[in-house]
Amino acid sequence: MPDMSASLALTHLVPLAKDIDNDKVTPGVLGFIVFAALAAGVWLLMKSMNRHMGKVDFEETPEPGEAPAAPSAAGKGSPKKA
Repeated sequence: MPDMSASLALTHLVPLAKDIDNDKVTPGVLGFIVFAALAAGVWLLMKSMNRHMGKVDFEETPEPGEAPAAPSAAGKGSPKKA
């Protein structure tokens, strides 16, 4: 048998829920401010990331005493016949 105190508590809360008009419930100004702050934060993070990615050098310089880099895999294998 379900807990009677829980169902009794829910029956007392049902009249309170009827006072809220579902057509007028909105996130309001606070919701807009939070959303705008999150959007501005994401925009600033993306701008910073693009600036840092522009500074990255992806080419590795060989250390002294190492052999030069091997040719790419596309150049290996049998030559194509035309």
